[in-house]
Amino acid sequence: MALAGTAVRSATSARRGTLARREALWGFICASPWFVGFFVFTAGPMLASIALSLTRWDLLTAPHFVGLQNYQTLLSGDTSVWHSLEVTTYYAVLAVPLHTAFGLFLAILLNQKIRFQRFVRTVYYLPSVVSGVAVALLWQWIFSPDFGLLNTLLGYVGIKGPAWLSDGQTVIPAFVIMSLWGVGASMIIYLAGLQGIPTELYEAAQMDGASTVRQFWTVTVPMLSPVIFFNVIMGIIGALQVFTQAYVMTAGGPHDASLFFMLYLYQNAFEYFKMGYASALAWVLFFYIMALTLLVIRSSAAWVYYEGRTRGR
Repeated sequence: MALAGTAVRSATSARRGTLARREALWGFICASPWFVGFFVFTAGPMLASIALSLTRWDLLTAPHFVGLQNYQTLLSGDTSVWHSLEVTTYYAVLAVPLHTAFGLFLAILLNQKIRFQRFVRTVYYLPSVVSGVAVALLWQWIFSPDFGLLNTLLGYVGIKGPAWLSDGQTVIPAFVIMSLWGVGASMIIYLAGLQGIPTELYEAAQMDGASTVRQFWTVTVPMLSPVIFFNVIMGIIGALQVFTQAYVMTAGGPHDASLFFMLYLYQNAFEYFKMGYASALAWVLFFYIMALTLLVIRSSAAWVYYEGRTRGR
């Protein structure tokens, strides 16, 4: 009997092992399209760009190996690199906080019980899915100094509007204002976070006599801090890769006042045919974004609250 029981257990274990291997095999088969796509369209091009950044290549002749010369040039001999990085950082410093605050404000506003709530939410979200070129052309008309919508509205209240895209002092603020057009995407994420906050917390705060403002700072913001953290990270990554708006609306002008880093990278690659140098620029931007992202992630221990975990641990 003991031998029979041992044989049954062995057979059962072998059968389970076979089923586990079969499930693992089918799991890899189902995930294989993603793996193929990742290695062909992401990891492969990244490795190729590393190799190209060590060469001089004009798309017409064979790449010529130059070692770290491209990196030496962009770090010490090309002032446009630092200028474009400064312009991009300036834009991000203005756009990310404003985008975060405005998205949260809209989410709180549209989380209230109002008539046609779903329709209004859809209206605010739709602009974020419109093509970048179409949006750029629309805002180019809005910012027109002579017949643009914005300056026309300012004229009705006796204010002479500036030459938004033709003035070096206002071109970046104009792009920041334009960035609010796509705030609907982050608004939807904030809405999801707001609806996940337990109502019992607000009820307890009301019983303690907390005002609406106090409830916002002591309940809403801490409970929503993981969502804010996510949107800030995504906002930084997006703001540092601005390209379409500047390419369509200003081409980097006036006088390089809107020469974003991605636009300068594009110019080197497809206008000056310096593919090796452009690849080096791409890796500089990659490490810059990674450094800022890691900095924000490191700071999250001080201001991001996760339920069930002590802050800072």
